[in-house]
Amino acid sequence: MALLDSKGRLFGKFNLLDVGAVLIILLVIVGIFIIPGPTGSVAQVNSKKVPIEVDLVVRGLNVRNVEQLEKQGFKAEGKTRVIIRNQPYGEIGIKSVQILPRTIVIPLPNGTAKEVPDPRSNNFSTDMLLTLQGQADLTDTGPVLGNSKVKIGMPFELEGFNYNFNASVIDIRLLE
Repeated sequence: MALLDSKGRLFGKFNLLDVGAVLIILLVIVGIFIIPGPTGSVAQVNSKKVPIEVDLVVRGLNVRNVEQLEKQGFKAEGKTRVIIRNQPYGEIGIKSVQILPRTIVIPLPNGTAKEVPDPRSNNFSTDMLLTLQGQADLTDTGPVLGNSKVKIGMPFELEGFNYNFNASVIDIRLLE
C-alpha cells in the first residue's frame, strides 16, 4: 500500500488537504489556550501608581451663570467624570477651579500692545483653569490614566450632573 494513492488520499483513507486543515486548527488552539503570550495592555507593563495633577484650560465655555455652575456642577474638592480620547476614565478629584478674566489686546500708537478687561457687557463666554488630581500609572513613555496616555495638548471631556464640555491639558505634574 502506497503512502499516497492516485486521488491524493493518505493511506487510501484520509484526504491530504483535510489532514492539513485539521493540523492548522490544532496548532491555532494550542497557540491560543496552551501557550498564551503576555496579558494586559501595553500601558500597564512595568508601571507604578503615582499621584498626578493635571491642569486644564477651558476656553470660551458658554454659560449664563458661572458662579452657579461652580457651586452646583463642579467645585474644589469635588469630583468629575473624565473621558479621554472617547474612553471613559471614571471619576477624578477637582483640586481647584479658577475663573480667568476675559481680556482683549489693544494696540497702542507706539507699536506696543496693552491687555485690558473686555468691555462687552453681554458676554456669556467664560475661561477657566481647572486642576484635577488622581492616581496615574507611570510608564516609560509617560503617565497613563485608565488606558490613555496623558500628554500636554490633548483634550479631556468633563461630564457631570449639569455640564459636559471639553478642556485642553496645559500642564502635568507628578507628585512622587
